[in-house]
Amino acid sequence: MARESLALEFCSTMIALILAGKVGSNISSEIGSMRITEQIDAMEMMGINSASYLILPKIAASTLFNPLLMVMSFILGLLGGAIIVMITGIVTLSQYSEGLHYAFRSYYIFYSMVKMSAFSFVITSVSSFYGYYASGGSLGVGSSSTKAIVVSSVSILLVNLIITQLMLN
Repeated sequence: MARESLALEFCSTMIALILAGKVGSNISSEIGSMRITEQIDAMEMMGINSASYLILPKIAASTLFNPLLMVMSFILGLLGGAIIVMITGIVTLSQYSEGLHYAFRSYYIFYSMVKMSAFSFVITSVSSFYGYYASGGSLGVGSSSTKAIVVSSVSILLVNLIITQLMLN
């Protein structure tokens, strides 16, 4: 049960919702501050495509490396389960290990990594969008950061539903 809940939902969806709050607000406020202080306008005056220069590396890095964060979360979740089993003594550690191996479907790990990649793309692109089009001084940056978190979180839940319907049915 621990393996299935971690692989199917917890590691990808919960980590993505946490990242939407932390990483999404950072990206949105960073790019929004650059917009407010006219750094993005200066880049465009120099002939630099500011969107591809500022946003594309963030999307690429997030989409590639956040699935590794999900795998690390999965491993730590299973180790945490082993520690709880050892402390409580409900089952033996060998029974817990045997249960982890029983009817294991590696497809679930692949499914969770695909979901995490999609979630990472959503978080980064939505946050970058709201930061890139921020206006109104520091209050506008805060407002765009808040909107980015809310829209990212709702989008994560919708993308979760779509990917689950496509990949598990």
